[in-house]
Amino acid sequence: MKAQEVMGTVNENGQLSLDKPLAVEKRSRVRVIVFFVEEEIDEDDESKEAVLESLRKSLGEAKAGKTRLISQLWDGIDVPYTSCSRNLQQCIST
Repeated sequence: MKAQEVMGTVNENGQLSLDKPLAVEKRSRVRVIVFFVEEEIDEDDESKEAVLESLRKSLGEAKAGKTRLISQLWDGIDVPYTSCSRNLQQCIST
């Protein structure tokens, strides 16, 4: 059994309307389990799909050897790398 997650809306008649179509190869019956959202979703937040795509891209880059040294990640940050490496707690609290 395969699973897909998609948001939708239940109308006053109890009918479910999906926000986007399901990715299916052929017509088939499905099993539906509905989780009701108790709080509003912030539409400004990055979508799950966008986050997953970013993670897939990063993983692909890492597998291809497109990585950087940790010391290079500090480039452009105002706190000197050497001071943070000596006293990480002080660096985090400032």
